[in-house]
Amino acid sequence: MILEQVSENYYDVLKELGNIGAGNAMTALSQMLQCKVDMKVPQVRLLEFSEVGDLVGGDEQVMVAVFLGVEGDITGSMMFMLQEQSARHLIQKTTMGLVPEGSEFEEMGLSAMQEVGNIITGAYLNSLSSMTSLTIFPSPPALTIDMAGAILSVPAIQFGIYGDKILLIQSQFYDEIQLDGYFILIPDLESYEKILAALGIQGA
Repeated sequence: MILEQVSENYYDVLKELGNIGAGNAMTALSQMLQCKVDMKVPQVRLLEFSEVGDLVGGDEQVMVAVFLGVEGDITGSMMFMLQEQSARHLIQKTTMGLVPEGSEFEEMGLSAMQEVGNIITGAYLNSLSSMTSLTIFPSPPALTIDMAGAILSVPAIQFGIYGDKILLIQSQFYDEIQLDGYFILIPDLESYEKILAALGIQGA
């Protein structure tokens, strides 16, 4: 089975996962920030790795990414990415101004960003677990700040043996300003088949 052969029904399910996961993430983020957070309908795409860099603003766009492993009934990895400016805004909000938006990334700010990444990736994983009745849990997250091309090379190397495509959920959310978040789920090949089986969907 390769991703290009997966049925349209699976993409409909992925879109539903994107909607539920993003909704749960925004609710948790609203509680964390203690303010209203709105979002647009998430976009679910099957992309070439090279296209992901273009989507987030180019390979040289500086991004903040939270990367973690997925364990349990399915295995693989997942990533949540934000543009640097969006990350700085979130850090300023979560630390209630203790870390000014224009300051350098330091321990308090990085810790706050890691917690935001935990909340958002946890919301997506919980949604996937609820939809599939599979036991899924994350490994401790790692946070990195680098150009998009360098960040994306990590899952590209891990995932490249399965093909050149990747599933990406783009969520746009905003309080005073709009933030673009990119959620990438990378199950291993056997896990894709487990997810399909749990949803009662077969490849085309």
